[in-house]
This record gives sequence, structure tokens and C-alpha cells, in this order.
Amino acid sequence: MASHIVGYPRMGPKRELKFALESFWDKKSSAEDLKKVAADLRSSIWKQMSGAGIKYIPSNTFSYYDQVLDTTSMLGAVPPRYNWTGGEIGYDTYFSMARGNASVPAMEMTKWFDTNYHFIVPELGPDVKFSYASHKAVDEFKEAKALGVDTVPVLIGPVSYLLLSKPAKGVEKTFSLLSLLPKIIPIYKEVISELKAAGASWIQFDEPTLVLDLDSQQLQAFTAAYADLESTLSGLNVLIETYFADLTPEAYKTLIGLKGVTAYGLDLVRGTQTTDLVKKDFPKGKYLFAGVVDGRNIWANDLASSLSTLQALEAVVGKDKLVVSTSCSLLHTAVDLVNETKLDDEIKSWLAFAAQKVVEVNALAKALAGQKDEAFFSSNAAAQASRKSSPRVTNAAVQKAADTLKGSDHRRATNVSARLDAQQKKLNLPILPTTTIGSFPQTVELRRVRREFKANKISEDDYVKAIKEEIKKVVNLQEELDIDVLVHGEPERNDMVEYFGEQLSGFAFTVNGWVQSYGSRCVKPPIIYGDVSRPKAMTVFWSSTAQSMTKRPMKGMLTGPVTILNWSFVRNDQPRFETCYQIALAIKDEVEDLEKAGINVIQIDEAALREGLPLRKSEHAFYLKWAVHSFRITNCGVKDTTQIHTHMCYSNFNDIIHSIIDMDADVITIENSRSDEKLLSVFREGVKYGAGIGPGVYDIHSPRIPSTEEIADRINKMLAVLETNILWVNPDCGLKTRKYQEVKPALNNMVAAAKQLRTKLASAK
Repeated sequence: MASHIVGYPRMGPKRELKFALESFWDKKSSAEDLKKVAADLRSSIWKQMSGAGIKYIPSNTFSYYDQVLDTTSMLGAVPPRYNWTGGEIGYDTYFSMARGNASVPAMEMTKWFDTNYHFIVPELGPDVKFSYASHKAVDEFKEAKALGVDTVPVLIGPVSYLLLSKPAKGVEKTFSLLSLLPKIIPIYKEVISELKAAGASWIQFDEPTLVLDLDSQQLQAFTAAYADLESTLSGLNVLIETYFADLTPEAYKTLIGLKGVTAYGLDLVRGTQTTDLVKKDFPKGKYLFAGVVDGRNIWANDLASSLSTLQALEAVVGKDKLVVSTSCSLLHTAVDLVNETKLDDEIKSWLAFAAQKVVEVNALAKALAGQKDEAFFSSNAAAQASRKSSPRVTNAAVQKAADTLKGSDHRRATNVSARLDAQQKKLNLPILPTTTIGSFPQTVELRRVRREFKANKISEDDYVKAIKEEIKKVVNLQEELDIDVLVHGEPERNDMVEYFGEQLSGFAFTVNGWVQSYGSRCVKPPIIYGDVSRPKAMTVFWSSTAQSMTKRPMKGMLTGPVTILNWSFVRNDQPRFETCYQIALAIKDEVEDLEKAGINVIQIDEAALREGLPLRKSEHAFYLKWAVHSFRITNCGVKDTTQIHTHMCYSNFNDIIHSIIDMDADVITIENSRSDEKLLSVFREGVKYGAGIGPGVYDIHSPRIPSTEEIADRINKMLAVLETNILWVNPDCGLKTRKYQEVKPALNNMVAAAKQLRTKLASAK
């Protein structure tokens, strides 16, 4: 029985690629240095999978930034502003598209389906001249072959690539991206032909958009694309991989009818109903790559249950046609549990990171072939039983408190307009008030202080003194810049979710459980293993300390319950909404303690609310109901004069704008600049928004410094669709990933633009 891995984490067990990328970007190392680190990581991954007995090992899943940008490079679809003149795309062009440069902004970045991973959105139009401009897929296949590892090269499928794209600036929004299919198929044919010539026997096309709600024209595009590719694919085994959700019956019918396709990869973890479609109708002689090992969470697989599922499928598709696989790429999990030296043994026994999931896949494949490792299965069963019965998982008081929430919608008693009036009397802010989103640059020195405190190398007094000095520096800088509502810069926090999880019960933490978010940015999601509560105040000391340093309003900075949920590895033994309600109650306690401590502006970030939206429209209403309710729970008890902010970043918000309004926050700051200000189109179409709103005026994920004129132009576009008295001026997101030499001039220009427009508006009265 064969085994397969959809994809594997790229950063390395100790984030080797992250550090190599940042060193290269900072011009501290050469392109050759970066290439060597990348080659060593790829070699290690391929050899690991080969050594574990995996038959179908992927290649071309490694990336310096993301796999969609790699496909844009392969197709030569470089926007004209990057002045690419043809030939093989090099690092300069590639990273300029991803990060921008001194003269031009980056391409838009958005979330990869409903994950916390991001991709660079292709910008396409009728005039794009496609050409075969990156041979990465072929080069990496050859590289693995030279190491003695036969791989399955992976490409983003042509239809998913187009469906994940957007019309370029200046192209009609109604332009049909799928009309470009005949222009990109010839490039795919060139790549396929080169892979065949290099000795490939299998090829994997990732077509994850098949799990979305697609119309008949979109489904027909898949049929047309693979019919066109059929003759080129002749002689190859072709796997179409889908993941993250069920297929609709129509999409499943389209998938199994594709010409020239040998195998179908299905997510049987999140796509629980897809199994029924397979049992009803599976084409004779085709392979099923059954994704039974969860690629998106870190819980050990229930091997007995998965084996039972596989045995039932084996009876349908045939013994020699069933391949055991992961549900999706392991990119979304941490790398290796072996590196976790501080997790206690009980919790550790419940987990499986990417390296352990590879072993699980192979163990299931061997068990199906009659070579079951009884000791391995027995150990797994014991761990499953331990988790179900462990007293540390359940807290009756927390469950009771969460159950009582379902009878109320937890709205504040006064409407937002009256609240804003009361807040303005207290805060006395100018029109177009300026603020930032929360974090300030995390310097090498600051990281050293936190690291040494965690390692008990400095005392708590020394740590508190150092953090207070950093807060004072950030407060002084904001006062110098004349920002209206300040933040303390979050110097005590490495990560906005990890920081809170460390102080809540029911959470566990890793040392090296890093997961890529985008480019070199990695996060270390906490593990929610049990019921959640707040033993003591988490942020009150630091927020009060910061407020004592200034007469200006200081924001208390919290992460909202939905974001904590969506950016954690969540327990899978109860519904997600129940866990979210528990977190909401914990944050509610913190909000009320901040208010008692004299903090008049409290930001409760819900950066990931949109990210958690299910991929199927039929499931949207239920998710949004409990997600929005969870946010309202956190602040339903505060006074009218306490201003509640929230923040959302990098996603498409237009389709949930009414749910955002229903959150009933006093002020929302929201990503806008990198997505061509498409958020503003909602207001142009007549949506009325009465609360304060700060669409981001510049992109913080690029090192580029915007001019005062550029920011003023953005604010003017906002003023065309939003009332002057509700508009705030702020960056897109937090500043922790930037350097002070970028942050200071950018914020200076932002404040100057706001002042310029205040003067203009005052003189127009």
C-alpha cells in the first residue's frame, strides 16, 4: 500500500530559511548563501520522507515566499511596474513583487483560503504577455533525482491560479480571468514536457478552488483545461489534489470526469461528506489519494479510526488503487515534535507535528498492506484514551459559564452614535485622529531581553526596567510625531496570540512549533488542549504604566477571542464555537479590569475574523453569528465613554461588511492600502457605516516609505465615501516587522498628511 505527502513545511526545524532570507534582504549574505540554505533544507526534507517509506514525495513545494508567486514567476506574469525585461526571473524581481522596493509597492497579499498562511495575488488582464520565465519546478525535480529521490513535482493548477487572481489596476473588474486559460495552458505544456523529459512519472496539480462554491462556467473551465493538456500529459500519471473542504456533488462529478487524470486527492478530515461521494461513484481503475491525516492541526491521528475509514474505501476503489495521504500540505503544522523539550509528557503524547504525521501516513499504509505495527497502534490508542479522560482538559465552572451565554446577544445598551459623542467629550480628539495599530519595531536588543528573562538569565526587576524603558521610548516617539491616540508598542510580547495564551488556562506552548505565515514571517501558535479561563490580569500593569507616561489617550491592547481561536492549534474534541465563547469570557474580564484601571481606549484585535469564514457560503451565517457574538461578549459591560477599537488585516472584507457593522465596535481599523483600496468600494456602493473607521493608509509589510502626498491622496479617496467625523488615519497593521528607520519617516508623513487635510477641511468651512 502506497503513501503520499501533499506538501511539507519550508522554514526548517529551527527557522533556517527565515534567517537566511532576512540576512539576504539586509544584504548581510549573498544569493549563493541563500541558495545553499534552501538546497540543504530541500535535501533534508526529501531524504526524511524517503527514509520514512513515503512513496509519493512532493517536489516544488519549497518556496522563498509562496507557491502562487512561484506560479506567477513560472508564467512570466510580472506587473509592468517592476520593469522586468524578460528572461529567467531573478531574486530582485521576485522579491520586489512580494515586498515592494524603494520606488514601487508590493503586490496584494491575502489569506490562503481559511488559513493563516498568505499568498501574493496575481494581477492579470487581457494584455499580459505570458512566457515561461521560471524553471523552478523542473530544476527542483532534477535536484531531488540527483540525490536519488524520485519525486512528484507539484504545480498550482491552471484554473485555480486564475480563480485566485484579480484584474490588474486599470482592467475592468468584470474582466473574465478564466478567458486567459488559452494563454497560460501553453506555458503549462512547456513545463510538463520538460518534466517528462527529466524523467517524471507522476505530476500533481493542486486545484484547491474545486472546494469553493463554483458556477457551471467555472467548473467547465476545469474540463476545458485538462482536455487541452491531455495529449501533453500522455505517459504521465496525473494527480489532481483538492483540500480544505468537501467537494460539492457537481465539483466531484467534474473532477472525476477530467481527461488524462489518473488520481484524485481528497481531504477526508475537513471534507467528511466527500467520503459518501466516493462510495457512491468512483471511476474504475483510478487512484484515490485519501487525505486521512490532518495537515492543519497538531493532534495525533486516531489511527484505529483512520484505518477503519481506509478499509471501507479500499472496498470501493480497490486495494492497489488506494494511497494514504495527508489532508493537505503539512505547511500549516509545526515541523518536528522532537524539538519540543519543554512540553510535558502527557500533552506531548497527544500531538503529532509534520515529521510525526509522515510516520503516521506510512504506518497506516503498512497496516492496510497487512504489516500493522501493533506496538505503534497500541501506543496511539493509549494516547487517545489519555486525552479523553485527562482531568486537565475539563473545567466544569468554565463550561457552565459558557453555556449561559447562549440566551443573550450581549449588545452594549447605547447605540454607537451616542457612544461616540460621549467618548469625544472625554477624549477631545481632532478630526482625522491619528493612531497606530499596536506594535512597534521589535529590535534585536528587545528580543534579547525577553529571551534572557525567559531563560532566567536576568532578574524580573531588570526585565521590567528594560521593558519600561522601551515603552517610554515608544511613547516619546509618538508624542514627538504628534500622534493623537498612543500605543505602548507591545515590547513585552513576541506574538499577539502567544502572549495571551501563556496567561490563560487550557493552553500549552512549544519552543520550536513555528509555522510560516508569509515570506520569512513565522508564528508559533499556542495549543488549546482544554477549557479556557483567565487566572489573573494579563495586560493591566503594562497599559497602566504606559498611560502614566503621557496625558494623551493610551490604548489597552488585547487580542480578540476569534483571532486567538483561529491563530491557535484548537482542540478537536468539542465545537470551535464553544472554545471561542470560553476565550471571550476570559477577554471580557481583562477588558473590564483595564477600564477600572483608567484605560479609556481599548483595542480588541480581530485580525483573523474573516480568515475563519468557512469556504462554503451555506456555512457562513452560523460562523458569523457565533464569531461576532464572541466579540460583543468581550466588551458588552463597559461604559459609553470607554472607546472600543478592533482591527482586521489582509483579507477580503466586502462580503462580510454587515457582520463587521454588527460587531458594534466604536472604531475599526482595517487593511486597505495593499488591496488597491477595494474596501472603499463597499461604501461607494452605498453601505452606511456610522462607527469610527480607519482604512489603512500605507502598507507596513513592505519596507517602502510612502510620501505625505501619497498618504494624503489615499485619505482623500476615503473622504469621498466616508464622513469626515468618523475617519481615522492609521497604517494597515502593526509595526513589529519593520525597522525604526522605516517607521519614523512613514509615521511622520502619515501625521503630516492628516494635518494637511485638517487644514484644508477647516478652510473649506
